[in-house]
Amino acid sequence: MPTVNPDIAILEFRPGPGGEESLLWLQDLVNMYVRYANRVGWKVSQLDDDIIKIQGVDAYGQLKWETGTHRVQRIPVTEKHGRIHTSTAAVVVLPQITSNDIQIKPEDLDITATRAGGHGGQNVNKVSTAIRLVHKPSGITLSVRQERSQQQNREIAMDILRAKLWQIEEDKKFSQLGNARSAIGQAMRADKIRTYNYSRNQVKDHRLDQSFNLEKCLNGDLTDLLLGLSALDSPQ
Repeated sequence: MPTVNPDIAILEFRPGPGGEESLLWLQDLVNMYVRYANRVGWKVSQLDDDIIKIQGVDAYGQLKWETGTHRVQRIPVTEKHGRIHTSTAAVVVLPQITSNDIQIKPEDLDITATRAGGHGGQNVNKVSTAIRLVHKPSGITLSVRQERSQQQNREIAMDILRAKLWQIEEDKKFSQLGNARSAIGQAMRADKIRTYNYSRNQVKDHRLDQSFNLEKCLNGDLTDLLLGLSALDSPQ
């Protein structure tokens, strides 16, 4: 059984339906977790456009409950008539899995190097440093271009792939168990776990059935919320 490092969390953010507003909400969620990490002294690094790694004492242990659909109810900046819209973004929290724990056959990988494009100076744009990785058995496709060397981007892509393969196996285990507590524990990705209501300045966590101050949460003050969720780890 793979050993999960409790001090490293990989967070992937996926926009839901809603176009530009969903993308804006996704970035607000990223900022919320970065602010919390800064508050508690954790290190944050960007792995790819919508993937960050947070490293610090019990980072995965605390943040694993954030996996799920985060719903926002607010008036978008693009709304001309003052109507409240509902948008969503999904967060997937993965652990870092070592290469010894998850074995990946080289023949199962299709890896190509491309020019990164975007920011990073002339070296990034002229040299093929970006990596596109396809894991043929699972169909997982990753594109990583954050670092300035092809080898660094390859290592990042492999870290993410191992984490995703681990999550697939975990999902299978919990679906076979089929009990309520396992579903809560995994915070299944399709589930709406939380609603952020701007007009009420309120965040409601649907698993805890408790509400928290929206402004404080978005500014990175997640301590009370995460403490409540950590109690779900306790034996029932």
